[in-house]
This record gives sequence, structure tokens and C-alpha cells, in this order.
Amino acid sequence: MGLVWSVWCLSAALALGYLTQPVGATAQLALCAAAGTGMIALWLCCPQRGLPRMAFLALGSLVVVRYVYWRLSGTLPGLDDPVSFGLGVILASAELYCVLILSVSLIINAEPLERAAAPSLSDEALPTVDVFIPSYNESTQILAVTLAAALNLDYPASKIAVWLLDDGGTDQKCADADPAKSAAARGRRAELQALCRDLGARYLTRARNEHAKAGNLNNGLKASTAEIVLVLDADHAPFRSFLRETVGLFSTDPRLFLVQTPHVFLNPDPIERNLRTFASMPSENEMFYAVTQRGLDKWNGSFFCGSAALLRREALDEVGGFSGITITEDCETAFELHSRGWTSAFIDKPLIAGLQPETFADFIGQRARWCQGMFQIMILKNPLAKRGLKPIQRLGYLSSMAYWFFPLPRLIFMLAPLLHIFFDVKIFVSSIDEALAFTATYVVANMMIQNYLYGRVRWPWVSELYEYVQGVYLARSIASVLVSPRKPSFKVTNKGVSLEADHLSPLAWPFFAIFGALAAGCATAAWRYLYEPGVTSLMLVVGLWCLFNLVIAGVALGVVAERRQAERSPSLPVARRGRVTIGSLAFDVAVQRASSDGCTLRRFDGTPWPETTGALGSLTLQPRADGAAFEALVFRVSGGVEGDFGSVAFEPMASGEFRALAELMYGDADPLRGFLASRRRYRDLLTGSLRFLAWGVTEPVRAFAYAARALRTETKAVIETAAIAPVIESVTAPVAEIVPLAVPRTETAVSVDVVVAQVAPVAASPEPETPSAVPLTAEAWEVAMRALLGVEMPAPGMRVDGLDAKEWRACIHALADAERRMAARDKGTVAPHAPAVAEQAAPIVETHSERRDPQSRGARFRSAA
Repeated sequence: MGLVWSVWCLSAALALGYLTQPVGATAQLALCAAAGTGMIALWLCCPQRGLPRMAFLALGSLVVVRYVYWRLSGTLPGLDDPVSFGLGVILASAELYCVLILSVSLIINAEPLERAAAPSLSDEALPTVDVFIPSYNESTQILAVTLAAALNLDYPASKIAVWLLDDGGTDQKCADADPAKSAAARGRRAELQALCRDLGARYLTRARNEHAKAGNLNNGLKASTAEIVLVLDADHAPFRSFLRETVGLFSTDPRLFLVQTPHVFLNPDPIERNLRTFASMPSENEMFYAVTQRGLDKWNGSFFCGSAALLRREALDEVGGFSGITITEDCETAFELHSRGWTSAFIDKPLIAGLQPETFADFIGQRARWCQGMFQIMILKNPLAKRGLKPIQRLGYLSSMAYWFFPLPRLIFMLAPLLHIFFDVKIFVSSIDEALAFTATYVVANMMIQNYLYGRVRWPWVSELYEYVQGVYLARSIASVLVSPRKPSFKVTNKGVSLEADHLSPLAWPFFAIFGALAAGCATAAWRYLYEPGVTSLMLVVGLWCLFNLVIAGVALGVVAERRQAERSPSLPVARRGRVTIGSLAFDVAVQRASSDGCTLRRFDGTPWPETTGALGSLTLQPRADGAAFEALVFRVSGGVEGDFGSVAFEPMASGEFRALAELMYGDADPLRGFLASRRRYRDLLTGSLRFLAWGVTEPVRAFAYAARALRTETKAVIETAAIAPVIESVTAPVAEIVPLAVPRTETAVSVDVVVAQVAPVAASPEPETPSAVPLTAEAWEVAMRALLGVEMPAPGMRVDGLDAKEWRACIHALADAERRMAARDKGTVAPHAPAVAEQAAPIVETHSERRDPQSRGARFRSAA
């Protein structure tokens, strides 16, 4: 073995010496053309494994090394211009970072492991399993489906227990100082306890919300005893075969602590939804699971990803449970166990289906947590200094952590050309011939390597898009964790958010600003190159660079122009037979797609679907091969009837129906695997680049159309504000005068604050629905008025306490009652419940017409309301 390594090192040294020989642009172009020709021949004529694969990567690396040598030795500005030199070094450092990540990925992913299927064990030989489903704020509907799917797993009932670990109903939350929050926590706890009782799962909570998800999982470890722990996120429902296809690996290696499986999602992420690629393009995470995790698995470096994974309790006990120092407890736990000599395995089979963040803002929030957590591990538990790790494991962990530096170089690449275009900063010294011979060939070779390794799971330029849209906001996350590594806290990602209409993301405006700056840069570069004397060909090179950035920025505008959701609840393909009963009709059907809200059915006999829109019916699934039968799912026929297809919407479900729904959706993983395989169509560099360029042209048009619509809506709101400003002033003015007054209550006299309470709802109101009084300041009343009148919509997530629909209605009733009493007073009579000291109150501001006709008092206000 020592001789082999010596030969490799000597060969590497000779190759490096050859590649660093200085040559002219013509020779460099010829050398790269020869390397490219060899790469194409190997790609087209040889299998992508073994020696041909290594040769392909070696030829691509040749071009990369040549570029790096030229970049460092011949393109940096001189020291006589310190500003240009400093900025040039920053740009070169960003490029070196990219070359480093590329080099590490070539090592890790040179030959990903093709792991054999897990051995099948008899029921007697199977280990006991505890299924942990940690939850914080997920809806009961989401939890019910995941719990039911876990209870349906193909595993002996005596050897499995399903636990709901509820961190939303802890003692700490139930005793919250805020009565509303404590009531919500108690209600959640009672509701989930009932759900678990009805389904047959076990409910567990704890005293305090300490150490976030890791603490919740460790609380589950204390309460359970099984040999293996299956961790599932609250929205990650397992397919029935999950345990049968994974748990056997633990019998092959007593030191195996982890079996990780891929994360697959029912719904598109914001990029996929807004660019409409979910049905045709592989998802972003497929490159990580289908290639990188398999590459790490070859070197015993695949790590825990937080869900869809089995862990050995003995290993967890050795390190004190799940690690919770950082906010990425999953990778941290694997890091600790690898350093103690435990092994891991990755099975590249989709065995769960979950939910992704629906909005761009939630997507960025999730990625910010991942980014900060990986940096925390790198800073607090440096993989280079961690004892027990093998060198290749150190490299794997370091690459996974250092990858999250990408926001910094990506933003540098996007904005660097503007420095030269607008300020003549020479950050890159090159002629157009050298740029073509070195830079262009490097970019082409780099893209060929990426397309060769990842072409079936990542389209060309999509990585650059994901990095850019995240980098705009993640740069701040990097800075915060570098300044204070222990400060970041765990934040649960919102799931199941509904998007009812097209709109711009609240995070969109920086992308418009960058797009505008790049467009101005392209125009300026073109004008300067064509008309300004003394401008060199370097301006043309930088202008083309800026144009490439403009295309990426244009596609990003399409990402932040949020489209409405096509489905209220995400569905997945299924292949299940059943029998439908609608009144006196009964016929067999094949279920095509299913979600937690409904499904699409096709009549098995091919005859047209009956005209039964709105009718109630039931779907009874065909019993499983083992004879298991499930309750019928009650539905109502929706309007989607066409030919022999019909769409139905499920009625509210009982616990038994959730088991039937889970069986329908997650009984068989093959249809979902077929869908994923259909998306993994290879996209070559040419067609992929043209597709990306088309997005760069069309998506800015759509984004600016959304922006124009938003501007029109805002302008209309401003006009309406001006129109009703007198109304708002007349409503808010008396509140400002009345609120400060207070007169002691007596048995025979009613204080002025009762008059105020009549403006807000009070228990003494004759309306039976009137709630208790709500204190209102002038400012709060004006904000509420504007929101309710549609003049100013509250900011996303804003909540105006004390002003709901019922209270608003009670307010109107109270105002009308006050007006009737004032009218009665003007006529010399006293209305029932009229305050005896009402004349002490501040006078209500009246218009001229209202003074003439007391019955019209408040007419403008009621009309606006």
C-alpha cells in the first residue's frame, strides 16, 4: 500500500509541474481543446464508472489547474494600485474557494457507493423499534396522517411503538404568563392526547422546552426502551415498507449507528413552484441524496439529516443522546458518533414523503438555520482537530460545513463587474485572447464536470440560481454566527402555508435592486466599449460577465414572484383499487392521486363518471394482500368530473379513517419512485443553457407585472385613504378625548368609562353576542379602522389584539345604541340604559347635516364600515 501511495504522489507532483509551465494563449487554447475532445470521447463512448470515469475527471482537472495557475500568476492588479489589488485579491479568493469545493467534491463523489439491499429478517429476528415524531406547532391534520402512516408500518405490532413527542404542549407552555398562549397550549395538549389515544399512539411531552428538537428527542429516549429509534419529522410520513427495507442493515454490522434514507417532498419548493419545474426537473435536494450522500457513504461519512433515519440506541447512549450544542442536532450527533468509531449507512430509496416550505421567506428561514448550524459545528467542534475521525471523514465533514460559505463568493461574482464598469477598478487584468483561452475554457470544463457527475439530478446553471437567491440573505446569517457562534437559536420552519393568489414575496425588493444595477451595468459597459475612447477589450469581457449575471438575476426575479398554489393540499401519485358508493350507485375505481383533502379517481370499467357533483359518497379500499381492511373514506364529489375521471373531497375524518388515508397514500412507494425517476432525465449543457436563458428573458416580465399590480393596488389604497380620511378623523378624534376620562362607579350613576365601553363591546349591551369591553387607544382604533376598511393591510404576521369580527360587530351595535340615546335626548326623552352623566363626556364631533338631523349621526361611519 505504501508503494501505491508513493507512485500516486510522484505522479501528482510530475503532473503539477507540467501544468504550471507558462504558455501563451494559443498554446493554452490548443491544450484545453485537446482535453475537451478527450472528455467528450470518454463521455460518449465509455461507461461512467471505473477507469473511464477517473480519466474524464483527470482531463477536466487539467484545465482547472491551468486556469488557477494563470489566474494567480498573471491576472492580479499591481501593488502600485492598492485599491484594485485588494479588490482583485478578494475576487481571486472567491474563485479559489470554488475550486476548493470542486476539488473536494471530486474526491468525495469520484465513485459513489452502490449499496446492496438490506437483508430480510424473520419477524423473530427483528429488533424492537421506537418511532419518534417530534412536534412543535404542526396542525392536527398533518400529525394525524404521519402518526397513522407510522402505525401502518409493516412490522410486528409487539416490536414497535409510535411516540408523538409534543413540544407545543409542555408544562412551560401550559403555564405561560399570557392567558391566550397558555390556553392554546393546554388545548393543543388535550387535542393531541385524544388523537393519540384514538389512533393507538403514545403521547409524551416534557416540563420545559430546553435544547429544542434535541432535548425533545432525548426526552423520548428516557421514556422508551427499544433497540432502534426511527426519527420522523412531523410532516414526514413513512411508506409502509420503510422498516422492512432498512432495519436489516443493523444485523450486518454491530457498530452501525445510522441508516439514513432520502428526504422526498410532496410539494415544490418556492423555486420549483414559481418556475413551474416540479413535474419535470429534479428537486434541489436530489443531488445531495442521490450523489453526495452516496459518495460520503463510500468513506463511512454519510450523516444524520434529522428525519427518515434509524439510529441504534446503544450508540446514542454512549454519547449521552442527541447532541444539542448547535441548532443542527442531526449532523452534530453523527459527527460525535463517527469520531467514536461508529459507522453509518445510506440507502438511496425514497421511503418517506414530506413537506417543504411553501413561501420564499420560509425557505430562506430554513436555509439560514442550516447554514448557521453547520458553521456552529465547524467553529465549536472543528473537524480538522476532532480526535477519532479518519482523514477522509474530516474532509467530508469539512466540505459539508465549508459549502455554506457560498453566499459570499456568489455575491462577489454578481457585483464585482460593476466596480470596473462604473469606477474603472482593475480587479482582473487580462486581454480578450487570454480570457477566451483560460477563463472560457475553465468555465466550460467546470460545467462539463458538473454535468457529468450530476446531470441526471441537477440541470445546468440551477446550482448558481439556488446559491444566488439564498446568498442575498444568508450572508447576514454567516456574519452573525461568526461574531457569536452560540447565539443562533432553533426556529421551526413553517409548513402547510396556503398561497391563494399571485404576489411578490416580501423579500423581493433586494433582487429588483440588484437586477436594476446589473442592467445599468450592461448598458454602461456597452456604451463605454462602443463610444468611449481608450476603453480596452477588458470592458467587453467584463460586460459579458455582467450580462451573464443579469440572466441569473432575471431568473431570480421569477423565483420571488410567488405563484398561487395549484393544490390546497399536496398530493402524490398512487396506484390503488377501491370501490365507490354514491347513493344507489356502486362501481370499482382506480385511485390516481391522493392528498389529505381528496383524491382523483378513474372508473375501472371506463364508463363516464356519473353527474353527481356535490353528492356524498364513500371510497372503500381493496384489502391488502395480508387481508387487512380499512374503514371507508367519506367524500363529497367535487366539480372536477371529466370522462371516466372524478375528483372527490374528503369529509372530516375520524381516527379510523386516518389509518385508511395513510394506507391509500403511503401503502406503496413504487408510484412515487416512478414519478421521481421520470424527472431524472438528463439535460445536456446546450439545452439546459437555452432553457435557463429563456427563464432569464420571461421571468423578469412576470415579476415586473406583479410589481406593477402591487403598485396599482397601493396607489388605489392611497386614493381611498385620502377619500375616507375625514371619516377616520371623525371616528378617532372622540376616542382620543374619551379614553383618558374616568369617573368612579356608583349604584345610581354610570361613569364616563361606561360610555367608552359602549364604543367598545360591553356586557351590558342589549345584544346577546356582545363580548366584554376592549380597551382602545386612538392609535389602535385608527390602525384597526384602516385595516378593516382595506386602506392599509396589516403587515404579514401582524395581529391587532382585541379586534376580531365579533368585537367589530359589537362595536357597531354599541355605536348605534349610543346614537339612539343621543337622538332620544335631543327629543327630550331618555333611552333605556342611557348614562346619567353622559353630558360630562367629551362632545362627539358632528357634521353640519348631523346636527340638523340627529338620526343621521354616524351615517358616514356606518357606510364606510
